[in-house]
Amino acid sequence: MTEPHVLVERDGPVTTITLNRPEIMNALSAQLVDDLTAGVRAAETDGTRVVVLRGAGRAFCSGADLGSGSADIGLIDACNTFVTTVTESDLPVVSVIHGPAVGMGVSIALAADLPIASTAGYFSLAFTRIGLMPDGGASALVAAGIGRAAVQRMALLGERVSGKRAAELGLIAAVTEPDELEAEVARVVSALAAGAPGALARTKNAVNAATLGGLPAALDREKAGQTALLDEPDFAEGVAAFQQKRPPEFGARQ
Repeated sequence: MTEPHVLVERDGPVTTITLNRPEIMNALSAQLVDDLTAGVRAAETDGTRVVVLRGAGRAFCSGADLGSGSADIGLIDACNTFVTTVTESDLPVVSVIHGPAVGMGVSIALAADLPIASTAGYFSLAFTRIGLMPDGGASALVAAGIGRAAVQRMALLGERVSGKRAAELGLIAAVTEPDELEAEVARVVSALAAGAPGALARTKNAVNAATLGGLPAALDREKAGQTALLDEPDFAEGVAAFQQKRPPEFGARQ
């Protein structure tokens, strides 16, 4: 039997939800993201105090599964629902970025309240390299942590941001060396699990209301823009170039 693409494990007050497609760096399908959402919603009702998001294997998440044609509106809708569920949940959510977080994987990582990365991890909004734009709320989630120019470098130029640089910019809560990551995650999760649930929930909700008030509109804008771009020749060329490991020739057939 094949293993499920999402693993949900509860250990006392902590529920760990793991993206489990390590053979393709946890690339996303709509069903996988729906399962992530289901895991969070179940945790809200079973006595969980903290949710931890992880990726199996060497990556946190490589974004949409371009090899199977999963970059579509169904995936965008699933990711938007996940991001909304996490940011509106009363539970504190910690994400653990031990390796690459790319494309929509950035949104999944940053929807968490406390993203923690190792220096081996990095963040990349490489959408424009395949003729698309950031989605999954990335335009709001990234902008909530760093300034406009830094966002544009990530989004327009597709530049990678290392775990160390992400911490310096304020994009994530903490960064450690790889061999210290689990100890830092355990420390943060233990502190959250011992906290007053009502106080943590109201604090989270207040901070998100102040910093992510534009998230619903951002999700709508991104979906509208991505819907148009998915039908453009540049997207088809971008995917073909990605699969063939060559530079794209954008605009050549427009």
